[in-house]
Amino acid sequence: MVWTGTWVAERLGVELIGDEELPALLGLALRRNPKRAHLLVSSVLGKHVPQRPSVVYGSGLDLGRRVRALLGDEEAARSVVLGYAETATALGHAVADGLGPAPYLHSTRRPVAGVARAGGFEESHSHATSHLLLPEDPKLLAGDGPLVLVDDEFSTGNTVLNTVRALHERYPRDRYVVVALVDMRSPADLDRLDAFASEIGARVDLIAGAAGTVRLPEGVLEKGQALVAEHEAAGSGVPVPVPVRPVEAPAPVRIELRWPEGIPDGGRHGFTPEHRTALEAALPGMAADIAEALRAPSATEPPVAKPRVLVLGFEELMYAPLRLGTALEDAGHDVRYSTTTRSPVLAVDDPGYAIRTRLVFPAHDDPADGPGERYAYNVAGAGFDAVVAVVDSTADTPALHAPDGLLAQLTAHVPRVVLAVVPSYTPQVSDSEAPERSSMLPEPLRGPAFSSYAPEEVGWLLQDLSDVELEAPTEEREEAIQSGGAHYAESLPVEYQPSARYQELFHTALEGSAARIARAVGTVTETVLAERPGRAPVLVSLARAGTPVGVLMRRWAQARHGLDLPHYAVSIVRGRGIDANALRWLAAHHDPADVVFVDGWTGKGAITRELAEAIRAFEATEGIKGFDPEIAVLADPGSCVRTYGTREDFLIPSACLNSTVSGLISRTVLRADLVGPDDFHGGKFYRELAGADVSNDFLDAVAARFDEVTGTVDTDVKELLAADRTPTWEGWAAVERISEEYGIHDVNLVKPGVGETTRVLLRRVPWKILAKRGADADLAHVRLLAEQRGVPVEVVDELPYSCVGLIHPQYTRGATGADGKAVVSQ
Repeated sequence: MVWTGTWVAERLGVELIGDEELPALLGLALRRNPKRAHLLVSSVLGKHVPQRPSVVYGSGLDLGRRVRALLGDEEAARSVVLGYAETATALGHAVADGLGPAPYLHSTRRPVAGVARAGGFEESHSHATSHLLLPEDPKLLAGDGPLVLVDDEFSTGNTVLNTVRALHERYPRDRYVVVALVDMRSPADLDRLDAFASEIGARVDLIAGAAGTVRLPEGVLEKGQALVAEHEAAGSGVPVPVPVRPVEAPAPVRIELRWPEGIPDGGRHGFTPEHRTALEAALPGMAADIAEALRAPSATEPPVAKPRVLVLGFEELMYAPLRLGTALEDAGHDVRYSTTTRSPVLAVDDPGYAIRTRLVFPAHDDPADGPGERYAYNVAGAGFDAVVAVVDSTADTPALHAPDGLLAQLTAHVPRVVLAVVPSYTPQVSDSEAPERSSMLPEPLRGPAFSSYAPEEVGWLLQDLSDVELEAPTEEREEAIQSGGAHYAESLPVEYQPSARYQELFHTALEGSAARIARAVGTVTETVLAERPGRAPVLVSLARAGTPVGVLMRRWAQARHGLDLPHYAVSIVRGRGIDANALRWLAAHHDPADVVFVDGWTGKGAITRELAEAIRAFEATEGIKGFDPEIAVLADPGSCVRTYGTREDFLIPSACLNSTVSGLISRTVLRADLVGPDDFHGGKFYRELAGADVSNDFLDAVAARFDEVTGTVDTDVKELLAADRTPTWEGWAAVERISEEYGIHDVNLVKPGVGETTRVLLRRVPWKILAKRGADADLAHVRLLAEQRGVPVEVVDELPYSCVGLIHPQYTRGATGADGKAVVSQ
């Protein structure tokens, strides 16, 4: 039999070294991944390669029995088993079954409303890193018995170390057991586990089905990526074409499984030995129902005496279909088992390659990380007479049944398709066990521990994610957004470090505009105070562009009126709304009617609309009223708000830089594995950039000009309060015109104003810059950035803004729409 790693090994020089049974357990494939091009493909896991259910389940049972022998009966009874999503959810469950009395939990990438997060961690080499722990019983992980962690492969040890480190801080214990089908650590990684165990003062054992390592020649990542690109360009690895069939494919047969009431569909929220007993009793009856559906006569296909059946699971839902497969196998059927997956892998139809065919279909369970492609490998062309697709009810959506959905792909390649739906388990969350969320929230973060601002200047209603690696190069980040549907707030751009020439431009701009900014700060602050006579407003800036403005408004109120205004920074995310937990905290500590939201500037008004909609939704769901969605801004060139310092579009130097002019704080982050339902949104403190920090230089330079603009401010405010300040949304109309005039046909790809244009140049992949004739005084830094990035600047007349940044999906991957997701040109 040909080893299914031959194709990759010959082309990349990759060697599999170790136990003699390794080639029978593992094949090799290639994938598009910036961290690791090769993929170890297990033949006994049941993920990418269809395998007999008894073999898949037996592999896990054997490992579980070895864990029980290691621990002894007494410690086994005190243990908890934790499996990794999505690949090892069934493997971990089988290990728990083999261990016997242990409850089971697997990590998940699907957040569930109302279930508190017990932890989360990162999977460093994976294509999708976010893991949540959502046990129904919060005490499940709180015991001091052994914790058994199960993954399909132990490659570097990083994932396990990340998990143990995160859990040990919250739920310390004396013993951990790491279980994997294969231990493939390199020599450099072998000693890390022992060193880590000594560091945390716990015993860590390792049990694996086989051991070895992959020897990778120098440059293998680049060579593998080139090989993937070559075959994709040549048409290899694309979705399997729909075969020409003499008759129309029959529609899938849908059956409702007689799933035992109250039994979870898997280990997402915990699975006990009692649950297992009830499921075991129900399996034969459910298998009989499936067998009956397989035998039902078809008008288009002749009967097959003993059909070759594939039971196809769905991403994390691996255990339920696996056990249905074992029950069918026990009843005498010829069965194989595998599941769909998120992992994008190159398909090559060669006996020496592990992934022969690939079906591609859209996600159909409304995942938290957005829509994207999903895959079923080695299904098409594998000679199956029938497929039993098993999904949970949450994933039984219109997308599953759509013309390009999974069922359509299956019916095009397999004569008979049966859809078996398992009821999604809804955890029972007791109100008595869940304290008020606002009281659970921490106090605001403050400098110098978080940010370079003084502690009294601003309190950040964020959680500190400084130790989490979130940055990616611009092109790679936009590739992830566009190809996989990832939201822009799930990662961070690499912080732009200005050249000496650019820093000089910043300081020159600050010197030239400090008085102008001071005047706008005074005007907007005095307007806010005049609109609330006798009440001290609570300033809530929209992080991070609004934060320097909020600090300056607070300084003005203190210098001019002796007021010590509270000031907080909160996160708002385009397409996801404002941080509802931050609003809950504010409502618990202040009168919502006193809150004034603050931002730096308006472009076309997208955030203005986002905030208004988010406040409406918050009031409807929480019943907390009083927040005014109006935003006070320094500059409103788009005429989107009533409260502003100026409506001129001029250079605000705080827009020229990123964290180094915003207290060394990143843009905010909202990602399911890091931000639970009861957490603030996240942010990073870039302490390492302290040498380049000009945040307080900016504040001090503007505040130093307060006295000289006082008289002008008083005149401006008097005129403003007497004027009609109703927003005209003039900027939005201009953006619509520009969008059509330049053939873009999507307003979300037009970024108006100096601030937004600067952001495009610092964080995105722009197409071109439009510059208003005569506005050169405010655009020196824009022209320099455009020059550095090779972006053309087109001078135009009759532009309501000083400049506009354009993004076009025809020319760049950097396009995102109003929901934060990629916009594909129609």
